[in-house]
Amino acid sequence: MMGTAAEILCIAIIVLEVISLLMRLKDLSWSVLAFYTVLSNILTLISCALALEISGLQILRYLSTCMMTMTFLVVVFVLIPLGGSPKELLFSGTGLFHHLLCPVLNFVSYVFFEPHSRLWPVPVAVTFGYGILMLWLNHKGIVDGPYPFFRIRTQKASSTVMWMAALTCLIAVISIAVRWIAE
Repeated sequence: MMGTAAEILCIAIIVLEVISLLMRLKDLSWSVLAFYTVLSNILTLISCALALEISGLQILRYLSTCMMTMTFLVVVFVLIPLGGSPKELLFSGTGLFHHLLCPVLNFVSYVFFEPHSRLWPVPVAVTFGYGILMLWLNHKGIVDGPYPFFRIRTQKASSTVMWMAALTCLIAVISIAVRWIAE
């Protein structure tokens, strides 16, 4: 059962996620589901909504927390250094919600106020599966990106392997760290 603080934070996350989705309505199409950021925010919205009603969803909350933490870290340490605008990615529009506010609130809520899961391989498997799918879609020309490290048609195979290894290691470290901090 969630405590009052976790319930309040989940409600805040739901409100922020709904606001960001309403802001994105003009851009809504199936192609937005290619973005890990969008998937992690949708999962967080669903998991927070369900966590308020159903107990036993710790693994879903753990997964969404790890995914949102990954989103935040990739934006700050990969996309911005590769030339992304900090203002656009972190401080305005949906970036403010998807890349900053919701990931931070989600992390605080899960780590400090909610019941926890110990299944650290789940976020690793889901993220690795997402990466393999996006590489295949890029290879087939069905999707372009949406992130530079998935553009296998314009980068060396060694770069693709390096990116996949680094991102898989990152989500593993995040998964273990979130579990460790939450204990």
